[in-house]
Amino acid sequence: MSDAEIPGEFAAIQKRWISALGDHRMAPPDSGFARRLATLAEVLRAEAVICHRAAAAGFGWPAHKSDAPPPYELQPNTGRRGPVELWARFDRALTQLNTAAGGTDLLAVAVAFEQLGEVTAELAVAVEREDHAAVSGAAAAPQRHTA
Repeated sequence: MSDAEIPGEFAAIQKRWISALGDHRMAPPDSGFARRLATLAEVLRAEAVICHRAAAAGFGWPAHKSDAPPPYELQPNTGRRGPVELWARFDRALTQLNTAAGGTDLLAVAVAFEQLGEVTAELAVAVEREDHAAVSGAAAAPQRHTA
């Protein structure tokens, strides 16, 4: 792929980013949470890759401020499933991304996307394990019969 194709590829990944966030905004609290996290992690990693490629090709980052909160199910104090320590890392990584996006250093943005993608992938796995354990535990619970 040539450097001339980077803007188009970046635009396509931005559409995926918007779609992944939209999936979280419209989501009910269901077992699909782990899948949504995994999709978001994949998109974040793709964002990091294209940012690294764009920086290497001499592109810059257009500084902007994002004061929109993340989708509800990704916000603190909303009953997010998964390990608290991973969510704390997620929150820090999201703050780092927002800070980097406010500047013009494309490599800093790429690193922030990488870090947020890594912790989001870890959360997806952890939530899937918790959900599986909850389903397995419910299936193993003794059944009560009433007469």
